[in-house]
Amino acid sequence: MNITPAALATPLQRRYQSVRDQSLALAAPLSEADCQAQSMPDASPTKWHLAHTTWFFETFVLERFEAGFQPFDPAFRVLFNSYYQGVGDQYPRPQRGLVTRPGMAGVRAYRAQVDRRIAALLARGDTPELTALVELGLQHEQQHQELLLTDIKHLLACNPTDPVYREHWPLVPVAPAPLRWVAFEGGPALIGHADDDGFAFDNETPRHSVLLTPHALANRPVTHGEWLAFMHDGGYSNPRWWMAAGWDWVRAQRVEAPLYWRKDENAGGGPAQHGDWTCLTLHGRVPIDPHTPVVHIGWFEADAYARWCAAQQGEPIRLPTEAEWEHAAQTLGAGLQAHGNFMDSGALHPLPLATDQPGLQQMGGDVWEWTASAYLPYPGYRPWTGAVGEYNGKFMINQMVLRGGSCATPRDHIRASYRNFFPTDARWQFSGVRLAKDL
Repeated sequence: MNITPAALATPLQRRYQSVRDQSLALAAPLSEADCQAQSMPDASPTKWHLAHTTWFFETFVLERFEAGFQPFDPAFRVLFNSYYQGVGDQYPRPQRGLVTRPGMAGVRAYRAQVDRRIAALLARGDTPELTALVELGLQHEQQHQELLLTDIKHLLACNPTDPVYREHWPLVPVAPAPLRWVAFEGGPALIGHADDDGFAFDNETPRHSVLLTPHALANRPVTHGEWLAFMHDGGYSNPRWWMAAGWDWVRAQRVEAPLYWRKDENAGGGPAQHGDWTCLTLHGRVPIDPHTPVVHIGWFEADAYARWCAAQQGEPIRLPTEAEWEHAAQTLGAGLQAHGNFMDSGALHPLPLATDQPGLQQMGGDVWEWTASAYLPYPGYRPWTGAVGEYNGKFMINQMVLRGGSCATPRDHIRASYRNFFPTDARWQFSGVRLAKDL
């Protein structure tokens, strides 16, 4: 951005530079070809993420507040618009990898010019409306930082040579932590974001009361080792555990393990052991660690696993509702960000439970946790006004809620009320599962 630290007079200016620099740092290990390719329609090229987040600031901040506004390139208004119908046309999402020009140098130039213009705008002083839109743009960019990592992992997984994004392996052997249940009484509870508690997306509001029945949450997410037991018992080959649509998906896609797992063809027959399987990480392909949270599973898989556990243990085990999850996370308060590992740690992979302590562990970071809740508006929900009102509300159908953040989520981006959402078969995000049960 070519701005000296002394010139960054306000926390918002410093935060803007930090978030924007972080996106470029995430792209730094990649080649031009890595940044261009698109592995599937649901993923986007790294170059597109860098350009789209810049388009957001140009379109929603500069165009509104900059005197004599002129776009960097009028063509970018269509090329890098994601889904904002109120802004204009969009280039087809499945074809983003075909946009070879501008190249990365052009995208960096675009980012640098918009950054200079935002810096000049903020230097003249901010208003509540300007501050709110800049903060929204930064939160939006942090979402795309996570998407950049998940999308590049999916792309690298398409390469049979198992390329490495970062030469660093964070795992160290630890003793297994037993799964225990943490009980919660039933009764009324408040969920949703409080108006005086900092930034939140519109889908986190309004704060409202829910009625909870007595229940318990597992103290930690399900591990790879526990998932292997499900697989060994024929979890992917028994329709008993699956929703009808899930079973159709398993058969149609020939799913037999979480995404990025590979069976070692040199392993002997008999029951599957963790040494027989490897998984691709952003640090390369490695053996399955049985004590780390299982990751890259979809909602269909999480729900089937919970049903299997209920039958194995003879207890009413299930996925938690998002209200149960948020109520539990609220008991951690600001400690939510300290409970797991986020993007900031550099691990970029879920880690095993470091210390076996009482209560809930790893509620924040490591893996997004699927819930039993459909992604729907809260009672009294109102989307934001203007074009940014398309940000969340238009997706409140055919999706399920995840909570907690992941090892690819920036630490200061998460909070107890944060609602992530994906379709039931989505697996390329860092998604896992924490069990619940009725009491």
